[in-house]
Amino acid sequence: MKITFLGATRTVTGSNFLVEGAGKKFLVDCGMYQGSNKEEGKNHEPFDFNVNEIDFMLLTHAHIDHSGRIPKLYTEGYRNPIFATKATVDLCSIMLPDSGHIQEQEIEWRNRKRMREGKPALPPLYTAQDAINTMEIFKPVEYDEIIEIDPNIHVRFNDAGHMLGSAIIEIWVTEDGKQTKAVFTGDLGNNDIPLLSSPTMIDNTDYLVMESTYGSRLHLRNDDKANLFLDIVAETLDKGGTVVIPSFAVGRTQEILYELNGLKGKQDDEEFKRKYKTLMSAPVYVDSPLAISATEIFRKNANLFDEETQALIQSGDNPLEFPGLQFTRTADESKALNEKNESAIIISASGMCEVGRIKHHLKHHLWDPNSTILFVGYQAPGTLGRRLVEGEKMVKIFGEEIAVNARIEYIEGYSGHADQEWLLNFIYSFITKPKHIFLVHGEPDSQEVLKRKITETIEIPVTIPEYGQTYTLDETLKMEQTVQVKEEENVIEKRDILGKINTLKQELQDMENIVKEEYLTEETTDGDISLLKLRLNEIEEQIVRIVEKN
Repeated sequence: MKITFLGATRTVTGSNFLVEGAGKKFLVDCGMYQGSNKEEGKNHEPFDFNVNEIDFMLLTHAHIDHSGRIPKLYTEGYRNPIFATKATVDLCSIMLPDSGHIQEQEIEWRNRKRMREGKPALPPLYTAQDAINTMEIFKPVEYDEIIEIDPNIHVRFNDAGHMLGSAIIEIWVTEDGKQTKAVFTGDLGNNDIPLLSSPTMIDNTDYLVMESTYGSRLHLRNDDKANLFLDIVAETLDKGGTVVIPSFAVGRTQEILYELNGLKGKQDDEEFKRKYKTLMSAPVYVDSPLAISATEIFRKNANLFDEETQALIQSGDNPLEFPGLQFTRTADESKALNEKNESAIIISASGMCEVGRIKHHLKHHLWDPNSTILFVGYQAPGTLGRRLVEGEKMVKIFGEEIAVNARIEYIEGYSGHADQEWLLNFIYSFITKPKHIFLVHGEPDSQEVLKRKITETIEIPVTIPEYGQTYTLDETLKMEQTVQVKEEENVIEKRDILGKINTLKQELQDMENIVKEEYLTEETTDGDISLLKLRLNEIEEQIVRIVEKN
């Protein structure tokens, strides 16, 4: 058996692995890169394998950094099966078309300028309809069932506890009378994620491909994070502010709803009761059509919830519903939230603040010292969310400079990823330990810390693969650089320049929208116009500097 690492190498997104064995070639995951313009530009690059040679695909879960390039595979002619759990298939049926819609929106503004220049329009990475069409090749499977792909290849999906339907995949390949086993963790869940069961412990494997997102860190435990969450929310509402929670539409949103519903039974002291009453007196808005649809899928797959959650449902206490909870589907309903003169909790996508309705909410609340922006999930390098968490004091949203006066908080314990302790516990749980571990899906610092911890405490050899490396899974563990990565300095510089140009394009487009919506009115003052002219002059100077440099 061979594995070629074609994504999530020394980075957290773009999960994609090519496996060869028993005369077959297959993929584990085909995810999007997310984060900086440079990272997202990789999504448009050709696949480093022949799509027509892929016999089947295994999908660990529905998150876009694991599934997001599947429609690209489809548009390039791939028609063989994609095996995934039923819940993953259900979630992909809403998440991939939503991603396609975003691709169409992003290419639309780029093409307007190209058309004015007499250049042909560029196609999107894929369309919403492409994503809908892709669903025809998905094949739902059940947890714990051993599936025979062919007589020499068998697989089993186990609950990874990361999100609804997420899986740890065991793969057995028999070649020349010898069986080799590899395990792909996908994303391993926290051991105490609301709603979900703990990750399945695996008895044995020869080789382990494991995520390492939080390989250098420990999370807050459940009671600690619940109390911290309540303190932050109550303190903000007491000041008359609004709590804005940038949340991934699928997974984190539903877990936050569970947490809000469950706080009522945590403690009996008077101060806790006061804070809880404050929280429950405020309206809670879920402002994301995708999150609303995903919540419905969670309800339909309640059989996958942990025992505690199922017992709550049977008692009539649905953890995804409570008084004060409101869902906003339309753009008009979303805009109206920022016109209300009330303290509230707004849960809105995207979780990294790069696209979607969250940017409007940030624009209206970042400047307000009474409000709080509460992050509850991983923030990729280069994203607006990461910059806010790292303490940036001035950010641009829709081309406008916004002072960051709001309180910025990050509760890491809400992450859907296992921390260092539980990553190590997963390895400890093997009765027959792996011969070798490959660390993927992590930033370099986290991976190096986790590698050192594993080799020191468990004494298993660990490799952090580079992009395009192929490893033969036998006693020699031979490595070949089968995909040549051309990353000369001038190529990197050109990508950075293109990224800056794309950022300026987006700012100009955002400013055009602002002018149409807010400046072309009778209330616009001379001062407003002067500020707008100054901002345009700044953008013009940035463009001139880029041109002169090159």
